[in-house]
Amino acid sequence: MKPRLWLFSALGLAAVPVIAIAAHRQTVTSSSTVEAIAASFKPFAPKVKTRADAKNFYVESDGMPDHPLMVGITAWQQQVPIPQRYVGSNAWQFPLRPVPAANPLSGKTHFFRGAMALAADGVPIFNALNNRGVDSFKIGELDEFGGHCGRADDYHYHIAPLYLEKLVGKGKPIAYALDGYAIYGQSEPDGKPVTGLDAFNGHTTSAIGYHYHGTKTYPYLNGGFHGEVQEIGGQVDPQPRAQSPRPDTPPLPGAKITAFSRPTPGSYSLTYVIQGQTCLVNYKVEDNGSYTFDYVNPEGRAITLNYPQRGQGGGQGRQQNQGRGRPQERPGPTITPAKPTDFQLISSVVENGGLLPKAFTCDGESASPPVAWKNAPAGTKSFALVMHHYPPGETEAPHVYWLAYNISPDIKAIPQNDRAIGARGVNTVNRRSQYAPPCSQGPGKKWYILTLYALSDQVKLDASSGVTRDALLKAMEGKILSASVLNVAYERQRSE
Repeated sequence: MKPRLWLFSALGLAAVPVIAIAAHRQTVTSSSTVEAIAASFKPFAPKVKTRADAKNFYVESDGMPDHPLMVGITAWQQQVPIPQRYVGSNAWQFPLRPVPAANPLSGKTHFFRGAMALAADGVPIFNALNNRGVDSFKIGELDEFGGHCGRADDYHYHIAPLYLEKLVGKGKPIAYALDGYAIYGQSEPDGKPVTGLDAFNGHTTSAIGYHYHGTKTYPYLNGGFHGEVQEIGGQVDPQPRAQSPRPDTPPLPGAKITAFSRPTPGSYSLTYVIQGQTCLVNYKVEDNGSYTFDYVNPEGRAITLNYPQRGQGGGQGRQQNQGRGRPQERPGPTITPAKPTDFQLISSVVENGGLLPKAFTCDGESASPPVAWKNAPAGTKSFALVMHHYPPGETEAPHVYWLAYNISPDIKAIPQNDRAIGARGVNTVNRRSQYAPPCSQGPGKKWYILTLYALSDQVKLDASSGVTRDALLKAMEGKILSASVLNVAYERQRSE
């Protein structure tokens, strides 16, 4: 099989005497000054910025450390590091004066989503256990520095970034847990050995009160929260929202990441090897905020896709849009003119970037639009067509309107309102194996993306319960030779 090039993917804490808690609160209040906390982040300025108010300490960053990224990962979900906008109201925050929790929560049973701490270099640190409750370090999900990317292409650590001990300066924390307690390295600030850690990798000393330590064994850093935090949806709340222009991607078994570089400012290149062959993912941020990705196969042939900008952050965790009205529609795509020799998906009724005629929407005849293609790559054995739309906001999955697959390589077009060519998958509008016409709600132009895939073989799927977009994408792994995108828009008139 040819290598798939892309696509997308019992708590036991000792009781703390009341007197000790009172003394500890006084220690924390007098020592956790803004200047003392800021000292750990200062070596990474101006890229990492800090501020504080009377209650909280805030950290702004892009979440991209200066050390090499991703190299060594052998369990890869095809995410790549993209700078995040952890700024303004979307900055990281933790309390200046942490308060011991009445009922401390363990990372073994809580916080499988989102960050639990923030490293001094502005990179979030997640639970050592991934969202399946498995130690990420032990199964090859992490790079040489203990990090990888999440579904939003957001880089984060899952173990303590102990390399920071040399950079932050002697005796300073390498990170802060989101409950406000400091996380030190493998020794105490005075250089003495660490002893007597509790189940959360923390303890209390007379010099600095309660604090956590980073270690080379589980739980690696704070394995839960000694201090008060609020958990909503399996994560600490509030915390920033990470965003990616791409849909999340499934795992790529057998791939190993061997290199990552930044050729020029704003551009990145990731190299991976699978079945002895080397592939690349080259990507860059454009001036308008969109991203251009080149997925390069072992022969050097690239599939280029452009992903429109998907917002600028500015919310708190999963509650970003609650009580704030309808989310903003995502910006439209960047339309790049095709070259005459490119593999192209076209339509006789709408150009790339044009308006879809009313006849092909729920306001008209609800007919599927005619499409055609040309310049299919050599070796194409079947085609697959997917039409989807990204709804407003940043967390909802794409809405799927049309799925056709196992289209014969002899076919060059699908006529208007055709229901016979290829096998049909289910849409997400009415769960039927047919075209679902766009039926845009609310004001403004809505964008719909038609993607045609040229495949090296047919896909094998059980259609008895309906084939979904996710199932189709997974079945196409290792078979994609090329892809072409047709972006169309529809905007309802006010009278409608």
